[in-house]
Amino acid sequence: MPAIVLVLALAALTPRAHAQYVGREQDIVGLRLGQRVLVDDGTCPAGEVKEVSGAKMSSTGVVAARKCVPRLGPKKMR
Repeated sequence: MPAIVLVLALAALTPRAHAQYVGREQDIVGLRLGQRVLVDDGTCPAGEVKEVSGAKMSSTGVVAARKCVPRLGPKKMR
């Protein structure tokens, strides 16, 4: 049982580890449903970065959701 919990915990962290980093939200092109993009534009508190994700579909396309999430690793220089 503990091994299953460990695997699920690692799986939950994996998408952010492979997420795309951009410097501005305007640089996000063609956001897909479920896709996560980390935006390092300085709008979140220290130690956090903005995560923009394709949250749901609407008649006009994918609706983006934004939230601040903990930064994993050092700040990316662009």
